[in-house]
Amino acid sequence: MSLATPTTPRLSGPSQGNDAATALAITGLRKTYGERTVLDGVNLEDKVGELIALLGANGSGKSTVLKCVVGLADIDGGAVEVAGHRVDGHAGRKHHDAAMVFQQIHLVKRSTVLDNVCSGALGHLPYSRSWIRSAFPKELREEAMACLDRVGLADRAHDRAGSLSGGQQQRVAIARALCQRAPVLLADEPVSALDPAAAEQVMELLRSLADDDHMAVAAVLHQPDLARRWADRAVGLIRGQLSFSCPPSQLTEQMLGELYAPDRG
Repeated sequence: MSLATPTTPRLSGPSQGNDAATALAITGLRKTYGERTVLDGVNLEDKVGELIALLGANGSGKSTVLKCVVGLADIDGGAVEVAGHRVDGHAGRKHHDAAMVFQQIHLVKRSTVLDNVCSGALGHLPYSRSWIRSAFPKELREEAMACLDRVGLADRAHDRAGSLSGGQQQRVAIARALCQRAPVLLADEPVSALDPAAAEQVMELLRSLADDDHMAVAAVLHQPDLARRWADRAVGLIRGQLSFSCPPSQLTEQMLGELYAPDRG
């Protein structure tokens, strides 16, 4: 995996072009917690081969959008479709069309890197084989090795996950998501706990997954400069409503100032 950093922002659209199929379609999404409205009619599309950066202040609803997509939060209104399948909107009823990577990486640090990646496919295994690591079938281990190779860490497969650096652990988490075999990858602040060099490597990997693996990728970011360098489109949220959706090259300091104003949570 190349670790070169682009020196200029991406100016083009998704690698699959404007006619690429829509992998994630969000229409009028609403979410409330008690009397507080967190999402208020959000509309968003993510196409095959497209990397979207979700920007906004803390509390603007960015992470909640992703949680609604993968079934970690109830949907109170609107519709979500992933790979052409309607998400039923009830928390706990997860599906296999979207995988998620978190800021808190949640690896089992005493287990091997390979076992952590294999766990991404637990939903595809019979229950009797899903809770015993030694029961991971050979074909799954081979698939997990291919996922590790995809993120540049095949040589660390048999190391304990806790022995890896933060950036390497996040790449293992992405490999685990790939093992889920989902066409949509969601990343909730995947680089916020990483140093700048590791953050660039993770963003380059997400970019490559969109370009080369034709995945639809949506990443919550707090760094507009990363969005400018790596994303096809920047989406801004203010108090649960869409503020803008544009190529990152069109982001202005005024737009960002409004997005991150002190009262924009």
